[in-house]
Amino acid sequence: MIEANYMEETQTTTAKKLEASAITLFARKWYSSVSVAEICRHAGLSNGIFYKYFQNKEILVRQILEDAIDGIAGTLEKVSGNTARERLACLMDRVVNFSADNPELITVFREGQYRFFEYERRLTDLYRKALGKAVGKNVGNSEYLFAIGGLRFASIRSALHGSRISKSALTSIICDGIFKGLDWSAEKVFNLTVTPSPISLDDETRERLLRAGKRLFGEKGYHTVNIHEVTDAAGLSVGAFYRYFESKDVFFAELIEHAGHQVRRFIHDNLSPGLNRLEREMQGIYLFGVFLTLDRWCYNIVREGEFVAPAKVREYYGAFVHGYQKSGAEAMDSKIVADDPLYESTAIEFMLGISHYYGIEIVFDDSPHNARSVVEGIGNYLLTGLLSGA
Repeated sequence: MIEANYMEETQTTTAKKLEASAITLFARKWYSSVSVAEICRHAGLSNGIFYKYFQNKEILVRQILEDAIDGIAGTLEKVSGNTARERLACLMDRVVNFSADNPELITVFREGQYRFFEYERRLTDLYRKALGKAVGKNVGNSEYLFAIGGLRFASIRSALHGSRISKSALTSIICDGIFKGLDWSAEKVFNLTVTPSPISLDDETRERLLRAGKRLFGEKGYHTVNIHEVTDAAGLSVGAFYRYFESKDVFFAELIEHAGHQVRRFIHDNLSPGLNRLEREMQGIYLFGVFLTLDRWCYNIVREGEFVAPAKVREYYGAFVHGYQKSGAEAMDSKIVADDPLYESTAIEFMLGISHYYGIEIVFDDSPHNARSVVEGIGNYLLTGLLSGA
């Protein structure tokens, strides 16, 4: 019996060593670029031993995703408090701390979220139940995207990229909203005619390569597409590619920059005049969803770019942050902004998160089908928070 227990413990330890090695490597590089041999070598184990515990690399990554969900479920179960505000503050604290304490695991889950969407859906359900328990009622997409979308994104950006956020600001935003005292008009926000951004004809060859690359990388992923496929799809020679791009890496980085420019231009060109700060935010979220229904590949490229070209993706989000900063904090509570120097930066990360997870709903789950009502709900919570009238 003692020998059997020892063998079982040894097997568990070996499997955990392989899993820990994979988490570290997957956090550094895109899943498909890491080999089984690398995982074993990093773990200090022989190649053959991997297959005694995992049938293949996908089985291993799915185990990591299961463990991530179990870990988050465990921390959400500990949310407590006598009032809704106390419970929401506790929920916020646990989500922020889990990301800060497990940056590599969170990084891997973000990749798994992209590749195996069923795990993201399970995690969404966990968060919705925890949020519902905190506020004492069932919550829908609007509540989830407002509170958890904003919170998850701000927490992850803080843990992985050093974005400066304030826990007290997050609690205030979730409970009380951001744009107090404003109102919004459904006619102003949703009564608009969307015009696609014009295609640049300044350099048709370059644009043809970018369009072909966006579709191929968006469909198949960076590591499975080669330059010959891009040039064939564009109807051009390999030589034409190298006249414009030094390498595949440079080309992919350009695609990320191009995608960010296209999203920002589309929203800017279609925003209605005469909107207040809350209405602009609502219409921006709505237009972002419209853009993704017209061109979903840009989103896939940016997500994969987090691993292939992380510096370029930081620039991508940095451009959005800069846009928010230019809008200023004039519609936010001046006393709160004055009392908490991180309130504005926290609010920016929070609002980026709402759009980010709204995009995930659209791109990876073909929802929400009732986009207008979801954005209306988000707008109401941006105005009053979850505890209005509570």
